[in-house]
Amino acid sequence: MLDANALDTGALRLFDEVARGGSFTAAAELLGYTQSAVSRRVAALERAAGGPLFERLARGVRLTPAGAALHRHAVAVLDRLERAGEELAAIHGGRGGTLRVGSFATANVDLVPGALKRFAGRRPGVELRLTEGLSGHLVERLRAGALDVAVISDYPAGLPDEDARTVPLRDDRLFVALPAGHRLAAEPGVDLRDLAGETWIEAAPRGQPTLLVRACAAAGFTPRSGLRVAEWSGKFGFVAAGLGVTLVPELAARAVPGDVVLKPLRGTAPARKVYAALPETPLPAALELVEMLGQWKTCTTVSPI
Repeated sequence: MLDANALDTGALRLFDEVARGGSFTAAAELLGYTQSAVSRRVAALERAAGGPLFERLARGVRLTPAGAALHRHAVAVLDRLERAGEELAAIHGGRGGTLRVGSFATANVDLVPGALKRFAGRRPGVELRLTEGLSGHLVERLRAGALDVAVISDYPAGLPDEDARTVPLRDDRLFVALPAGHRLAAEPGVDLRDLAGETWIEAAPRGQPTLLVRACAAAGFTPRSGLRVAEWSGKFGFVAAGLGVTLVPELAARAVPGDVVLKPLRGTAPARKVYAALPETPLPAALELVEMLGQWKTCTTVSPI
């Protein structure tokens, strides 16, 4: 029976050098040991292995069948440890490993893809994995160790508590999306009060507070609810068809089709704040990605129509 406790890394390296060189003396000189120290460690290995590992010859030593079998495993273990060391060095240096990124849906229109494209160009050795979800769910996954960085917003759940560190990225302003033929489509900006009589396309279930409801309340009216559509692409389709208007976060601006007009809101426009959330001890690759996320420039083009 093999006593695995005796097979520490140093013992395996010594065993490998003796096997390769066929000499206790050569291994001792290479590793900086005395010949007697090598002999004692080999003897300890043989006791742990349950029998001789080397034949003692007139000049040097030769592996026994048992020694050859153990040497195959020793070489495999040492190779795996060397590769593990290289992989760990790459991870700690931000050059390798896997980076698990989470983000809420709107951030995946432009912010996250743009940053990941730049990151992949700079760090091709890092494997990227993406999870999409609501900010609260992403924070839970970050706490559980299932994500390395999460792009979240302070709406509707607010920011995580002190067990995760957050880095402010930007304010995500809201624009109003109008059909191209709308009576206000030619205006440079729109006051929400001018849309008090419009039908609004919403995404949230009834009764759940939304930025739309809050913004309209601040403007002095309650929005008239129309169709409720979960996906942004669907909301844009209904707006383009003239079935209502909606508010669009700046992060989603790139996805707006040509037959929908985006207009800035006059006065104090509602906005949510976007953050990167990190564990207390973040990976260097995660910190580098956060830096790239912070460099994002809006691609919003407000129609001059």
